[in-house]
Parts: sequence; structure tokens; C-alpha cells
Amino acid sequence: MSPAKLISTLPLTLPLTLPLTLPSTLRAAAPALAAFVCAAVVATTPIPAMAQDDTEARLRRAEAEIRALQRTVFPGGDGRFFEPQISADGTPRAVSGGAGVSAPSTTAVTDILARLDALEIQLQRLTALTEENTNSLSGLDVRVTALESSGASAIPAAGNASGDLGATDTNLSAMTGNATGNSGAALTQDAPASTNTVTGPTPERLAAVQEITKPQSEDPGDDEYSYGFRLWNAGFFPEARQQLASYVEGYPEHFRLTYGRNLLGRAFLDDGMPEEAARWFLRNYQADRTARRAPDSLLYLAESMIAMGDTRRACIALAEFGDTYPAVASGRLADQYESNLRNITCE
Repeated sequence: MSPAKLISTLPLTLPLTLPLTLPSTLRAAAPALAAFVCAAVVATTPIPAMAQDDTEARLRRAEAEIRALQRTVFPGGDGRFFEPQISADGTPRAVSGGAGVSAPSTTAVTDILARLDALEIQLQRLTALTEENTNSLSGLDVRVTALESSGASAIPAAGNASGDLGATDTNLSAMTGNATGNSGAALTQDAPASTNTVTGPTPERLAAVQEITKPQSEDPGDDEYSYGFRLWNAGFFPEARQQLASYVEGYPEHFRLTYGRNLLGRAFLDDGMPEEAARWFLRNYQADRTARRAPDSLLYLAESMIAMGDTRRACIALAEFGDTYPAVASGRLADQYESNLRNITCE
């Protein structure tokens, strides 16, 4: 009988220990029986620890890759779009704003959205300011048109200095709303013409004028203006007027032209000739209302009208000054503006 058949015939309740003395047949089958028992033990033994460690490492690597993919797809877990169920550090996160939800971090997308919101707010402010400025300019155009409409037909076509002064006289008359065809008629009826006797300069005056040196620089136009300013500042008003008139006529495109016309008007006003001063002030103001000395000329125009006793025109000029140049009226020329307002009573 073979060892396998011999083993199959053994009773199921075979004792765990065999007698020390076995028959010769069993002793011969003992090695085969031991090999079979060893194979059965190996087959029923659990998975070794080495195989478990390999599986655990693979699972951890898979989880790490999933978390890396999650951080790429859900940067920062920004709640403005959707929330991941696992945070960047691998800890579970509540689906809807519970205690486990952390504050959303700043990302490139949120930065762009915040900047777009700020740009929209700035555009709204700029739009509002533009509308306000447009309305202000429209109102100013209406007032200027009303001031100039009545005297437009009387403006001469010639471009010489006398023609410009004639147009200025017409505009001065138009400020009262009753322009006349005769240039300067309204001015002459309010203030008598100057009757100053023109006499030649004395030798002492000539010597004093000659002591004032004329600048010599690379800008001839600026030299001409600066020389006129020095003459005016020294109190030589007739000489200053002659010098400044030459500058205005010879350099019509110079950057100091608005200064020259304004200073020419002041040379007349300071010499007791408000009528001629008013012509130059109005001419400078109307030439360019945005020029540096346009506010000064308009305010000195009101001062010239006060000197001539024309309260109505002075009030018109002061009202125009306050409306057109509110920043200057409350800043650089505030004292002069308030002084002129105190000198007259406007309705």
C-alpha cells in the first residue's frame, strides 16, 4: 500500500501524538506525512508582513498623488467656487461652512477679481466727474455766448492791435447787455477821457531808466518781457507800457504772452488809466481762459470797473471770476477777490 492511501485510511480522530513504537509500515511513511503537514501549514499561514508593508506604501503613494492633484484643481480651497472635501494638508473638510472650514486663501483668481472690482469703482467715479465737468462747461459756454453774441457783429476783420482793442471795447460793452456800435462808447460815458498832458522825460528820469539793465539770454522773447517787468516794478509805467506792447506785438506765440498782456493792463491801471487797462485785461482773459494769468486779468478787470465807478460791470466780472475760477478765488487771489467784493455792493 502506498503512503498516500495509508494516510487516507487513518481515522479523523488521530491523536496529536503517536506512540513511540510504531509499526514498520508507519515508520516508513513518516517522512512523506511530515512533508504533507508542512505544505498544509504553509498554505494556511496569513500574508507575510513584507507583503502588507508593500500594499500600505502603495496606498500612501496613491493618497499623496490624489492630494497633489486636489491642490492643483482646488488651489487654496476657495469657497467662492466650490470646496474640496479634503484640505491641502490631507485632513477632512466639512462640505458646507462648518467648523472645519478654514478661511479661503488669496489666489491669483481672487486677486484679479478684486482688481477688476476696484477698476469698476474707479471708472464709475471718473464717469461721474466727467458728467459734472461736462455740465459745468456747458453752462460756461452758454454764459460766454450770451456775453459775446451782442458784440460779435462789431468785431473788426483786421488783425492789428487797434482792431483787437476795438473788439475788446465791444465785448466790454456787451458785458452790460446793451452793446453799442461805437467801440468804447459805454466806457467813455461812465468815465471821462484822460486829460493828462504828455511831456518829455526829464534827464534824471532817462538816467534812472538807463540804469535798469535788459537781460541777455538765449530766449529774446523772455528778455523783452523781463525788461518790461523790471521797468514796471521800478515804477516807470510809460516806459513799461512801451516795452510790453513791443513784446506782445513781436512775440505773439511766446509762452509768456499771457503774462505780458496782463502786466500791460496793470501798467495802465497803476498809472491811473483804468479804461485802457480794462481793454487789455479783457483781451487777455478772452484770448485763453485757461492761461496762467487769465484769472488775474478777470479780477483786475473788475478792479478797473470799480475804479471807473461802473458797479454793474464790476459785479458781472466778479461773479464770472468766482464761477470760473473757484479754486483761485479761495486760494492764490482770495485776498484781492474779497477786497474787491467789500468795495462794491452787488445785487
